[in-house]
Amino acid sequence: MTVDLNSDVGESFGRWVLGDDEAMLGLVTSANVACGFHAGDPSTLRRTCFIAAQNGVAVGAQVGYRDLAGFGRRFIEVEPTALADDVVYQIGALDGMCRVAGTRVRYVKPHGALYNAIVHHEAQAEAVVAAVRDYDSTLPVLGLPGSAFLGAAEKAGLRTVREFFVDRGYTPEATLVPRSQPGALLHDPEGVTARVLRMVTDGVVRAVDGSDVRVEAESACVHGDSPGAVAMATAVRAGLTAAGVELRPFVDGPAG
Repeated sequence: MTVDLNSDVGESFGRWVLGDDEAMLGLVTSANVACGFHAGDPSTLRRTCFIAAQNGVAVGAQVGYRDLAGFGRRFIEVEPTALADDVVYQIGALDGMCRVAGTRVRYVKPHGALYNAIVHHEAQAEAVVAAVRDYDSTLPVLGLPGSAFLGAAEKAGLRTVREFFVDRGYTPEATLVPRSQPGALLHDPEGVTARVLRMVTDGVVRAVDGSDVRVEAESACVHGDSPGAVAMATAVRAGLTAAGVELRPFVDGPAG
């Protein structure tokens, strides 16, 4: 068995530091790097891409709404063409930072409110897909299984990669529990490790109502901005390795 372990990084801004990117990049196999719209500044992004390249970690462009103040976690009713332009802009900006760091953007993952919106918001989902297709149709997209986003990506001929969140609660419909509701965030490294192992081996996760739901994924996400994120990622990596699960990026070839 194999699985990719990814995390959101590059989200610091100026003197405001979020997460321990260097530590996380020593644990994960893929890095969802902010692109400056929801978080991140040029120096942070360039440094993050360099560390990822040094560690052989695949870099993905984590695109989001233009919402620094809200950290990209507020839904924005943006016109689809404008959203597509914003996504192209973000991928291109991060790709520039990757190139000077000796690597390149290997995939695209939406962030925060945009990620959640395009589970059902078809117009915005199609806008993000159009942006990726127009920029580089060989780039895979990472998203929630069963989402409108992955459905639109498949129709457009893009490679789709299903994602599981190790530290987020799931609804009985296999969607993420909103952060404003109880059970949205999980904090116990041992419990989370058991949870991801069950997903990898059985394709099942326990929802907040106690029911079991099917969740099959090729990549597992540990949020880099959560309290105790490094300890969480360390436990998950150790648990997967001990169970004989190979950790490797879902993209092929070297990081560069």
